[in-house]
Amino acid sequence: MIKELSDLGKTLRGQKTDNEWVHDAIKEEPISMEIVIAKDGSFLEFRQFEKKLTNAEALTAKKGKARLLLDKAEEVLCYGGEISMKKHELFLAKLAEYQTLDELSPVLAFYGNNKVNGVEKALNEFESAIPNEKNRKDNIGFRIQNEGNRIHEKPEVLQKIIAKYEDTQKESLTNNQKKCSICGKSDYPVEDIPHGIIKKVPDGQPSGCVLVSYNVNAFESFDLKGNNNSSICTNCAKTYVEGLNWLLSAGNEIIIQDKKGKEKTTFRYTNRKNFGSDTAMVFWTRKNERLPEIDQLEAPNPEDVARLIESITSGTERDNRYLEPDYFYSCTLSGAAARIAVRDWIETSLLDFRKSIAKWFQNISIAEYDRDLETTQTHYARLYDLARSCQRKNSDGSYDKDDTSLARVAAYLWNAALKNTALPLWMLTKVLQRARLDGVTAERAALIKLILNRHNKGGDFMITEKIEQGDRPVAYVCGQIFAKLESIQYAALGDRNAGIRERYFTYAMTSPAPAFGRLFNLNSKHFTKLKSEKPGLAITLDKELQKLCKDVDINSFPATFSLEQQGQFAIGYYHQKQLQFSSIKPKESKGGTI
Repeated sequence: MIKELSDLGKTLRGQKTDNEWVHDAIKEEPISMEIVIAKDGSFLEFRQFEKKLTNAEALTAKKGKARLLLDKAEEVLCYGGEISMKKHELFLAKLAEYQTLDELSPVLAFYGNNKVNGVEKALNEFESAIPNEKNRKDNIGFRIQNEGNRIHEKPEVLQKIIAKYEDTQKESLTNNQKKCSICGKSDYPVEDIPHGIIKKVPDGQPSGCVLVSYNVNAFESFDLKGNNNSSICTNCAKTYVEGLNWLLSAGNEIIIQDKKGKEKTTFRYTNRKNFGSDTAMVFWTRKNERLPEIDQLEAPNPEDVARLIESITSGTERDNRYLEPDYFYSCTLSGAAARIAVRDWIETSLLDFRKSIAKWFQNISIAEYDRDLETTQTHYARLYDLARSCQRKNSDGSYDKDDTSLARVAAYLWNAALKNTALPLWMLTKVLQRARLDGVTAERAALIKLILNRHNKGGDFMITEKIEQGDRPVAYVCGQIFAKLESIQYAALGDRNAGIRERYFTYAMTSPAPAFGRLFNLNSKHFTKLKSEKPGLAITLDKELQKLCKDVDINSFPATFSLEQQGQFAIGYYHQKQLQFSSIKPKESKGGTI
């Protein structure tokens, strides 16, 4: 995984052709204010501007270090009293390392011979010049009055930083000829230095997290110290950090409409999907190509899905030839204090990836009746909606944000979609729990279908998107019968606060023998009432019920249903309900078939 992230980082570096300062020693850092000084080091003014990126010295980790000429007010001005004193001393020590540079003479005077008119004056005016306390925490640079570049941006300064970095690398290589465990080369030294901070990790620290760290002795072995245990060279360490940071942050702003129709701006990630508050899936290809199939998981378009399935099932060389050399990668990440927890890793060819996505949509397809269009259509649920179908709800109907199962289920679904793997049966338990409380929605039916079919492993009964005909399991038929009994009750009594679904669905799904005994007893009463008021409808519904009952011995219902059979019951119930919806004629809804 780290090797592929490192390769991605190197690819991204190669794309920065517009920046001549692409080097391990240089990094783009944010800046939003600068200190303007005269050539004799006298302080003139603070200038504030909109935050932008600037080339500066790269630091793998900030703790115990200072950056040349660009840093926070604590380091630059000793702002913050005694707490910032050590940081300021580190900043001055860094300046002393570059004191031979003529370009730094005004800054050295600012802190030295002319410090009364320099740093002391700047510190006294800092708070009044920058009244917003939040803005005082941003990076500060130096500029000499009437000059174009800031001092740290001058070519002579950047070249000196690079030269010093390369000298240090050469010295380390002389004393350290270890081969990197990632690239397998000894071109760069393997050192016990931090690998860099990775930001925007869900549920991680705001300041950033680390992927590789040996901060206590318990993580070390074979007398190796710190990051020598991983044997990753300085170049690979920087490139994998750059690659992962890019995956977690790459995107663009888009305009969307909220539920009220108002337009608002939001940020859309291009290589990241969030599931819950603590989990993110990042993905990429070896050639860093765009993947429209991933967008289909988030917002399926039936026409695009049909084309994808057709292109894969046809297996033509024209469709698949160009995909074979490329590979798809994905890792699932969560924050764990200051570290990153890697919860899953996927590596597959792009062709197999597309085959898995096509198979995924075939497995989750489910028929759903559209009341507006008055027709039954194939429904492809969003992956996120499938995950939410297992999430607990509050009493007001909103989703419970404290239910951590959302991220866990989403991670398994992501893996199943990309690798064509089976889902754990505990997920079936979870979705059936929600179905008993909130009903069998299209998303829950699709998830149950997916779980059962992928666990079938070549069995005789495979669930399709529409109602099954012919030989069906007893549990599936029982679900159909329950749906028909529910429709008879509705035809006889109309809407009720607690019908047989609310009172008996769980009972019938788990213990069919005793449950259906009571249900048929109730049905006889509903049928008697319906026959006296709507005899034609009563006869039609009774014929439909009898037709279903022929497929199961109603005198010997099973005592219990297994977990898989409970899933079949729920699917049978859902299919029968959709069939009944589609048979209702709008103008004859009071007297037609229910």
